[in-house]
Amino acid sequence: RRVSQLQNGEVVEAVTLFEVVSMGKQAMQSVVEDWVEAYKQDRNVALLDLINFFIQCSGCQGMVTAEMFQSLQKKDVMQKMTETFDEDNEDYPLIRTGPYWKKFKANFCEFITVLVQQCQCSILYDSYLMDTIISLLTGLADSMVRAFRHTSTLAAMKLLTAVVSVHLNLDVNKHNAQRLYEVEKKRISGKRTNCRLDQLERKRKELLEIQNMMNAIFKGTFLNRYRDVIPEIRATCIEEICSWIKTYPDAFLNDSYLKYIGWMLYDKQAEVRLKCLLGLQGIYSRKELVSRMDLFTSRFKDRIVSMPLDKDHEVAVQAMKLLMLMNCEDVLSAEDCEMLYQFVYTTHRPLAVAAGEFLYKRLLSHEGDEEIQPKGGGKFGASADQLKRLIRFFLESELHKHVAYLIDSLWDWAGKFLKDWECMTTLLLKNTEEDGEELSDAHESALIEIILATVREAAEGHPPVGRGAAKKILSVKEKKIQLEDCTKITEHFIMVLPQLLAKYSTDAQKVANLLQIPQYYDLDVYSTGHLEKHLDALLREVKDIVMKHSDISVLEASARTYYVLCSEEMAIYSQVDCARTQLVDELMGQLNQLLDGFWQKDMCFYLQMILPALQCTYFSLLWQLAAVSENPSKAFMILCDWLLILSHQDLNNNEEAVGLLDYLPSTSLQEKLLLFIQEHVFLEEEEENLTEEEETKDESCKLDDLHKKRSLLAAYCKLIVYNVVEMTAAAEIYKHYVKTYNDFGDIIKETLSRTRHNNKIQTAKTLILCLQQLFQRHAESQDSSSGVDFSSASFTNMKELARRFSLTFGWDQVKSRESVAMIHKEGIEFAFQGATGVDGKCLPPNLSFLLIISEFSNKLLKPDKRLVYAYLQRYIAEPLPCRGDEWQPLIWYRSSLLANEDEESSVLGSSGEWAPVGTSKMPSFKRKLSNGMKTFLFWICCICFVPAKMHFMLCISSTTVWWILWTFQFELWLLPSALLLLKVSSSLSRSKVGLETLSELNSDNLEFCSVLSSGICLCH
Repeated sequence: RRVSQLQNGEVVEAVTLFEVVSMGKQAMQSVVEDWVEAYKQDRNVALLDLINFFIQCSGCQGMVTAEMFQSLQKKDVMQKMTETFDEDNEDYPLIRTGPYWKKFKANFCEFITVLVQQCQCSILYDSYLMDTIISLLTGLADSMVRAFRHTSTLAAMKLLTAVVSVHLNLDVNKHNAQRLYEVEKKRISGKRTNCRLDQLERKRKELLEIQNMMNAIFKGTFLNRYRDVIPEIRATCIEEICSWIKTYPDAFLNDSYLKYIGWMLYDKQAEVRLKCLLGLQGIYSRKELVSRMDLFTSRFKDRIVSMPLDKDHEVAVQAMKLLMLMNCEDVLSAEDCEMLYQFVYTTHRPLAVAAGEFLYKRLLSHEGDEEIQPKGGGKFGASADQLKRLIRFFLESELHKHVAYLIDSLWDWAGKFLKDWECMTTLLLKNTEEDGEELSDAHESALIEIILATVREAAEGHPPVGRGAAKKILSVKEKKIQLEDCTKITEHFIMVLPQLLAKYSTDAQKVANLLQIPQYYDLDVYSTGHLEKHLDALLREVKDIVMKHSDISVLEASARTYYVLCSEEMAIYSQVDCARTQLVDELMGQLNQLLDGFWQKDMCFYLQMILPALQCTYFSLLWQLAAVSENPSKAFMILCDWLLILSHQDLNNNEEAVGLLDYLPSTSLQEKLLLFIQEHVFLEEEEENLTEEEETKDESCKLDDLHKKRSLLAAYCKLIVYNVVEMTAAAEIYKHYVKTYNDFGDIIKETLSRTRHNNKIQTAKTLILCLQQLFQRHAESQDSSSGVDFSSASFTNMKELARRFSLTFGWDQVKSRESVAMIHKEGIEFAFQGATGVDGKCLPPNLSFLLIISEFSNKLLKPDKRLVYAYLQRYIAEPLPCRGDEWQPLIWYRSSLLANEDEESSVLGSSGEWAPVGTSKMPSFKRKLSNGMKTFLFWICCICFVPAKMHFMLCISSTTVWWILWTFQFELWLLPSALLLLKVSSSLSRSKVGLETLSELNSDNLEFCSVLSSGICLCH
């Protein structure tokens, strides 16, 4: 039995039945026929193949051999297969995911069905094949291994389903044979009658055999497995028993089988409960079977009525559909129906739609109900009666007032009369029917709400807010219906709405709902249909309503109507804009008259006007933001300006004005503002290869773009300066100081100066925070095993930024004393963060940060240097022995805090723990420089900086030069340089350059001083 199939261009041969089923249904029929033929030739061999087929479908790798099959009992064979099964592997074909294994399950069931069909005319009744298969499946179904139990249960249930079909056919054939026998018995007698009698007897025996098979499978498998711990097995049993009842109701539609379905309605797994409901729907949908379900209905009705409250949505929906089928026989009480009606207000739309169908067919529809006739008759008799029923139901639903949910639930079933807006508006305008019955005020309000909800549903085409995760994607047909409904709405309400507004102009609630209808208009109808006179009527009524009402909902609805009608693209714009302008002018005139009276009265009237005035300002701001929504930069500028205004604080400390403004933006808004600056100001743009003309245009665009960026940055920096946003936000701005110095340096520098004037300490903390964040980013980008790379570009940029920050403190060390000290304090704490002390074992992870803050050491006064050094000593608990290069930042930072060698010696002498470091590092470093190198370094310092900064030489006297020579012990390499320095200094002193030039020293002078002193020290 070899079956070939083309897969991926190759011919694949299937040898076993399992492989055939895996291939698909195409070769199944022929393979089953071949197997039947093989069974007729040698039933033991063929049956062995079938047994192994079921074993392999369970995921077992074991095989039943001929010796095992012949020598061992069936229980022993099952025991052997269980031992070979991999218990740790819980995966088997029936539970595997993916389209391939889903197809395998369908093919597996199909194989069993085809097998029974092929065997029913021959070997099905040989008392060997079916006995062996049933015995095998029953034994596997009792196994402790889930894979065996699940696979064999499914096979047994499908086998019983196929046998039920055979039984049904035999039963029909038996009845036909019985009738033929009776007919021929009356006509003739003899051999032909005996032939019919033999045929009838054979059918009777076959039926008896089939019944025995059905009983064996039902009692041996179903009764044990419908309560299995595995929900998939329970669901399979319930699904198949429902199939048996529908296929062969004469044998299975009785309480002996229905009780199992009723019991499983209480199952803990939603999958099992769902199978019960789906099966019952198939039974109750057939009217000839419903009459035989009375006992089941009376016993399990309460359970089914409660199931729309099921926690599983699909179970709840199917329960509602089942109740709708059961209600055809009026088995539900009025209380049951009232409870079920309320599900039209649920947020789960499928359940609400099912409840809407139940409500429509039970309460609103007149199909098949000849006793209920419209009272008024006429054109709108039927629709009017349905509307009144719907209104009464809505008003009687005391727990729910969500008319939009009610309309959405009924839309799929009652769309025809819900779109009958002509009938609805006729009821409102006439407010009486032909028999004289009038609508009450509550009924009118409910009908107006229903009109608005139906208009919205028809125009938008998707469920209301809260029902459905997203807007529904409409098909072409649905879009066509939507456009037709919008046109119908517009054509009808253009003429009717002014009349309704005139009638209910004094009722705020009704008017607020009616004024929402124009936003669903197709405004082109006004011009194409030459209906401008109806537009004038609408505008007059809206104006009259605005003048009459002060209710916020009415005014908002009126404003929304003007907004919708006043679209610049429409032909009616000028007409609506003129009416709106006239209304605003009249309102302003009335306001001025009222204000003239208020100014003459008590100040409390003035305070009462502040809140409405601010609201007007707020709405004006919203309109401006809406107008510039396509220009985010302009919107950002407006927002920054408004935040400055709203955060204004009275400088005179007027208690009456406190709290009127003084608004600060939330944290989330501050984060969004900063993010906008980072994305639109500091984001780098990639350079492109352009031609000369394109480069000229590009330069012009770049200048304009730079101007916009500077404006944005300046607007945001004002928020920092005036404490509208937290000062720590400036840290993100300061990071770009060096990199963007040419473009934004002046803005950042001015921001730093203003914030320092406001709060020195907080500004210092912001600077150190900026450096800390940069250092952390640098450390994260480096390899943790190799440490911090001092020569990397990012670390060099950090040192340069720290140096620039240091220069902003100027010459006055006393004035910046507290700020610089705070920088050192915060920097030391950060450097030793994560380390309890330098004990020789643990290197602080941020120790290299000391190199950064060493740039601020020259801004410390000598007493402050001692204090900072003492604060540094707190983090160094023990004497520090000679270290490697990783401890150099600590040594260099310590050196920057010591003024000179004498002071260093005195401090070291007092502490006693730094001496080894000072004596071991510096001399060895000096010895590495040759005399020629020392001379070269010193001349570089002089040649590079002296010509550009000649006024610095005024500070050098002959005494200074002699001190330098004495310090360097009159080394010969320094003598020529010193004499030249003395000569230049003397000549400059005799020149006309005054001492007032010293006052012009700027940051560049400081840079020169720092570098020159560094060069001298380096040479030393």
